Amino acid sequence: MAENSKQYDLEKRTLDFAKNVRAFVRQLPKTIQNIEDGKQLIRSSGSVGANYIEANESLSKKDFGMRIKISRKEAKESRYWLELIETHEQELEFLRKQLLQEATELMMILSSIMRKTV
Repeated sequence: MAENSKQYDLEKRTLDFAKNVRAFVRQLPKTIQNIEDGKQLIRSSGSVGANYIEANESLSKKDFGMRIKISRKEAKESRYWLELIETHEQELEFLRKQLLQEATELMMILSSIMRKTV
């Protein structure tokens, strides 16, 4: 197998992140805070990938840069909502930390793309 035959797919990774967030939110204790924070988390996690896809379909370098910046902003916002979520269980806390790590990694990847293209 050639070294570059396994192509890195950021669109799939952002989609998986949004799906994993949704699965996580479904398991959360149904407190007023978690319901409201969970809604915000679902929105921002989905926007990471949606804006990345928009960037890939952009008509100009300027539009691409703007969409990448928005995608990065949404990853950062997802981290914020994940910090506010109350889990109350060890397993959910483990999942929350995994999602925080993924949001951080996505933010760093998008930052790198920004630096190279904008």
